[in-house]
Amino acid sequence: MAFKFMHAADVHLDSPLRGLERYEGAPVEEIRGATRRAFENLVALAIEESVDFVLLAGDVYDGDWRDYNTGLFFSGQMGRLNDHGIPVFLIAGNHDAASQITKALRAPPNLSVFATRAPETWVLEHLGVAIHGQGFPSRAVTDDLSRAYPQGDRALFNIGLLHTSLDGRPGHEPYAPCTADGLRAKGYQYWALGHVHQRELIAQDPHILFPGNIQGRHIRETGPKGCTLVRVEAGGVVEIEPRSLDVVRWAICPVDVTDAHNLDQIFPRVEQALADASDAAEGRLLAARLRLVGRSPIHSRLHAEHERLVNECRALAFSAGLTDVWIEKLVLETRPSAPLSESPREDAFGGLLRSIHALEVDGERLAALSAELEALALKLPPALRGGDDPFDPSEPEYLSGCLEDVKSLLAERLRGQGDPQEKAG
Repeated sequence: MAFKFMHAADVHLDSPLRGLERYEGAPVEEIRGATRRAFENLVALAIEESVDFVLLAGDVYDGDWRDYNTGLFFSGQMGRLNDHGIPVFLIAGNHDAASQITKALRAPPNLSVFATRAPETWVLEHLGVAIHGQGFPSRAVTDDLSRAYPQGDRALFNIGLLHTSLDGRPGHEPYAPCTADGLRAKGYQYWALGHVHQRELIAQDPHILFPGNIQGRHIRETGPKGCTLVRVEAGGVVEIEPRSLDVVRWAICPVDVTDAHNLDQIFPRVEQALADASDAAEGRLLAARLRLVGRSPIHSRLHAEHERLVNECRALAFSAGLTDVWIEKLVLETRPSAPLSESPREDAFGGLLRSIHALEVDGERLAALSAELEALALKLPPALRGGDDPFDPSEPEYLSGCLEDVKSLLAERLRGQGDPQEKAG
């Protein structure tokens, strides 16, 4: 028997895309509904490919619905699939666990939602397929749910549908932990996993796969996002094909400014980096973070004029016709081209520059300062301190970076207007 199915996970319907500043000309409306548009792409692809069924491996929702519109949208998309005779099998993940969702609508006729108290199995007799799964009863599931999954039926093509961190993945809570060996022991031919937002093929015998989420939501979710099409023949997987569904693509664009002596030398490099990232996004809206790197003779000036610089880059994108580019943030990771300790001057001014360079905070003092700032850090909004782009002023690494910036800015002030070459920019 030959058949084809779609494996997707982590839709996070109506989740806001985070970290995008509002500014004149920014495509706010295009981004607001990105997760819905990506899900519409998923449904359209399933119909176009005439898949036999769709698997959704958890986190269809991003938490409790604000209102019924989220559920109505999902039901409408299920209706489109139902019109084409495509069944959908779904498990709840940590974001849409049974305890998280307080509102509910009648399930569409083509939607099968797995139980959360124990694993259950749905058999598609006409295809010779058994789909085993269990949803999350609560947000934080720390047990290995896969242990209770039944052994595979040798007469069928067995699929395990599971929301899990597997043996741990950076940036993801260790929910429903398990091992690849434990999954293999079940005798299934395919494990459709969810929870990890980066696509990852864990194994091929049997196939164990995270498809990633279908729409990147912040700068830590860069690159193509989508689902996986799986083709099965004679009881075995013959092809797995990743397909992009995202409508907004996130990218980090490094720009080397090592030998730039003024801003006019930086802007063409910024334009080229944005153009390359826009081309790679293949017509999608691009949310780009610019990273200026390298030892630069105008390091201090870049830091002093950060606000002007980011808006110059945004204006540059508009003037270059890159209307599908939204600059999410500009991050300065430059360093002075010449250390302050190398000042050739032997007078008091040169000595002061060298003294600034020598300023250091030893480990003991840094730890004490970090402890003092912890009280301030605890007053920050949780989303700021532990969100998708976390900010924690009590982190020693952050404090060390601040010291370097202060040293550079102080030296710049002492130098007055700076080097004549910098003024030319």
